[in-house]
Amino acid sequence: MGKIFDALEKSKKRHKTSVAKQETHWPVENAKSENEAYVNTPILLNKDMNATDISYKRPENAEKIKKQKQVTPFMKNKVLYDVNNIDKNLVALLKPQSFETQQFKMLRTNLLFPPSGKSPRTIMVTSSTPDEGKSFVAANLAISIAQSIQEHVLLIDCDIRRPCVHTQFGFGDVPGLSEHLASGTPLSSLILKTEVNKLNVLPAGRPPHNPSELLSSQHMSKLLAEVTERYRDRYIVIDSPPPKLTAETSAISRQVDGILLVVEYGSTPRQMVSDLIDLMGKEKILGIILNKLDMRFSGYYGMGKYSKYGKYYQKY
Repeated sequence: MGKIFDALEKSKKRHKTSVAKQETHWPVENAKSENEAYVNTPILLNKDMNATDISYKRPENAEKIKKQKQVTPFMKNKVLYDVNNIDKNLVALLKPQSFETQQFKMLRTNLLFPPSGKSPRTIMVTSSTPDEGKSFVAANLAISIAQSIQEHVLLIDCDIRRPCVHTQFGFGDVPGLSEHLASGTPLSSLILKTEVNKLNVLPAGRPPHNPSELLSSQHMSKLLAEVTERYRDRYIVIDSPPPKLTAETSAISRQVDGILLVVEYGSTPRQMVSDLIDLMGKEKILGIILNKLDMRFSGYYGMGKYSKYGKYYQKY
């Protein structure tokens, strides 16, 4: 009798274990039919779950999962995205009360409300040499404009030799402008939504072997015309390479409403800036952005008149 009793107990334990496994791991088909709203929820992994356990999609667990910290990248807009990888230099997004962000708001005001009364809707941002901060200015300007009440913005990365806009906003390697120009990939599948409401990004894509030919083509001209004319409340900000180093920037400059030149304070030669203005045409230059100027140690505004203002915003 003892052996029979032990056998029955072992049988019961095996049965309970089997039932528990069935209850813990739902079939995917059942999950879709019973929890339709949670099927497309990005998979977030932590120590209490794994990729095969989809029980966290149950409605009663949804709020609990939302509160858990995301620890792995996931697919956003069908591409690899990680909010933790957003560039810390996107001050207009990450430090809205900083002194730098206030400067971009002032720039936004000057562009959207010019003395002439007509604001430029396609704005190219470039520089004399690499590493002067043109991509930093283009991205933060785009964010600042998108934070306005009504304006929508499309930020286009035309620096397809050294693309970086997609990584600034937390995306991994993605197709973009070069794929559209080279193989006709639809724009709708390439444009990415960002963390900023009303700001979309068209990344540069993978560097091609013929960037000058692609960006100087009629296809590029049609693209600029299309994205500008389709939505009248949209501003186009274009990050482009230095004109004196690449041929395509001059071609793009003829198709935009205005150009912003980024100059590194204390580094860019005056003659180089003068030559760039002559190359682009004075009538197209909207202004010059003086970058990498430390206001804390500069009398640029006249004997430190605004030093308290600078210190105040540097706290954030």
